[in-house]
Amino acid sequence: MNILDENIMESQTQVLRGWHIKVQRIGHEVGFLGMKDEEIIPLLHQLRYPTFFTRDLGFYDRLLCHPNYCIVCLSVYQHEVASFIRRFLKHPAFDNNKKRIGQVVQISHVGIRIWHLHAEKEEEITWNL
Repeated sequence: MNILDENIMESQTQVLRGWHIKVQRIGHEVGFLGMKDEEIIPLLHQLRYPTFFTRDLGFYDRLLCHPNYCIVCLSVYQHEVASFIRRFLKHPAFDNNKKRIGQVVQISHVGIRIWHLHAEKEEEITWNL
């Protein structure tokens, strides 16, 4: 289950759906409008292995690693969100839910930074060309 934060524009949601990527938005299909950051983590615990996408880099915190969800922080421009989500979901390291769960990830033009559950060091990988 792919969950989009409220800070992701509706137009990007529509692009993802046009590419047949199933997404649900906070405040529309799941949760409620105006959810505070501290309310989102308990929501993720209630869902079945969600991947939560947000532009809020405050979620890029190793302490948020959990075996039942994945958090992906997008450090890209608003109008690039859909293409980077698709790129992330197609990356061989993240192309299925089992590969993503338990991680907190930051994606940007430069590459991908990852905190794994119980890891002492952050991992960095590059985008596939």
